[in-house]
Amino acid sequence: MKKTFTPKDHKFPIVAYFEDLKLGEKYYIPSRTLADANFAAFQLASGDNHPIHYDVEYCRKRGFPNLLAHGFQVLIQTAAGAGNFAHIMGDALVAFVDQSSQFLAPVFSGDTVYPELEIVELISQNSTGLVRVKSTVHNQKGELVMEGFQSYVVKKRRKVQK
Repeated sequence: MKKTFTPKDHKFPIVAYFEDLKLGEKYYIPSRTLADANFAAFQLASGDNHPIHYDVEYCRKRGFPNLLAHGFQVLIQTAAGAGNFAHIMGDALVAFVDQSSQFLAPVFSGDTVYPELEIVELISQNSTGLVRVKSTVHNQKGELVMEGFQSYVVKKRRKVQK
């Protein structure tokens, strides 16, 4: 007998709670080549209109081979929802509470970035836990171009009352 589709059944089957997480677990975010369209979209969303990010001739006159990505444009590649981390957490994910980042090397239009999150700290609280992840972005040459940390509040499993 064929089961009838319902939208409520269209979801990731796994929900990871705080107790399910382990130090060192990695969550890969799909690689992406940052093209001129990504730069234009970021400029529109951010309102940043400095020519170093949007005028290739301005960049070349200053010795850069192409448009230079804004640091935040690189940072957003590590958004938890861009990969499977937020989906695996599902409804157990309560909040994104902080982030820090260091921009270590330039990213230009045409570069491919490889973002990743890795659990580096798990702090148990009453009904939740704080999950601290290291965020990194490498480029196509294998260079680390950004690193930082993000923290999330994740629910613990509810204990069944007897």
